[in-house]
Amino acid sequence: MTTWYKNFSSQPHQAFFSNGMIFFILFLSLLLGVYTQKISINSSILDYHAYSMIHIVFIQFFIGFLYVVFPRFLVQAQIKVSTYMKHFYLYFFSSVGFFISLLFANDYLFLFSFTLLIAQILSFKTLYEIYKNSKVTNKYDAKWILICFFAGLISHILFYISFFDVSFSFTLKKLAINSGFYIFLFGIIFAVSQRMIPFFTQVKVPEYKINKSSKIMEIFFFLMLLKVIAMFFENAYFALISDTLFFVFIVNELVRWNLPLFKVSAIMWVLYLSLFWIPLGFFISVLENSFSILNINFIFEKASLHTFALGYFTTILLGFGTRVVLGHSGRTPYANSFTKFLFLVLQGVIILRVFASFTLNSNLNYVFWINISSFLLLLILLLWSSSYLKILLKGK
Repeated sequence: MTTWYKNFSSQPHQAFFSNGMIFFILFLSLLLGVYTQKISINSSILDYHAYSMIHIVFIQFFIGFLYVVFPRFLVQAQIKVSTYMKHFYLYFFSSVGFFISLLFANDYLFLFSFTLLIAQILSFKTLYEIYKNSKVTNKYDAKWILICFFAGLISHILFYISFFDVSFSFTLKKLAINSGFYIFLFGIIFAVSQRMIPFFTQVKVPEYKINKSSKIMEIFFFLMLLKVIAMFFENAYFALISDTLFFVFIVNELVRWNLPLFKVSAIMWVLYLSLFWIPLGFFISVLENSFSILNINFIFEKASLHTFALGYFTTILLGFGTRVVLGHSGRTPYANSFTKFLFLVLQGVIILRVFASFTLNSNLNYVFWINISSFLLLLILLLWSSSYLKILLKGK
């Protein structure tokens, strides 16, 4: 047991990736249980789905990744095992408590939300201290990761306050979700993507030249801030402008990057593929706001949001996850036939989830298609875990 724990805790990504995947499966199972009426809970979908995905699931994957790469970005000593494992336990037991509270005792949600907030504050403090102590001259990417992380703390505080029964709780939750999703999660994932994907590409294709906008993160942050403000005021004209600007920005950026699609392996192709879901998501959002302005009666539900959450976030999460799990366990980071199949099916699930949103405009059964897409995503996560979670749990 002592040997296993030493191996499991030897690298931060092993503990946090394991946590993230286990709770991804649990909270997705909860969502499926509620929609199939097998489970009954008193919380709103904002509590059991939005909060859990932002502040329990996705955050733990990227904390695991950042705890590995941040010291390398900034040429600092690795984070002590005792430090990151304390954070791991706080996240783990708080996540378990939140999950159990959803099922049996909603009155305790605020307690475990508070301990999750404390865990997030400790994570930010750890990364900020590495940043502050670093003497490297180029801290651009690390700075923007921290800015987006800090926005996540603000989002989490707003969500925590909303657990108390005040007159503006629902407004706070919406603001917390929008800022948490678009500025915090999207921001950190994009900051990591624009740093690592071109770098990985240059390693694999030496003749590839990195060509990004010099102020890429400043533009990103400004446009996402505009989007969150537009969503808060529910102004279709404002939203149309912000979404159109971001669509133009990301298309221009991807054209500039000129990624060598046919010169890289499948595991790199997965990372590229995730990026192309971003302009599609904003195109859907542009259509939604245009339809609203033109009074065209068409329901988009959360089509654009799930294009980002599944198409970009989940695809890149599993892509980076596969690469990191294999590479940091002494294996060659590549996608075998089984993994390629899972990623292919995932793309179909993304399309299916977007289709489910559009079924609200027809006689098709919306809940049925939501359940099908949720079940298939759950199956993908379980199959991925059957190969890679056991590597994480075994440790190096």
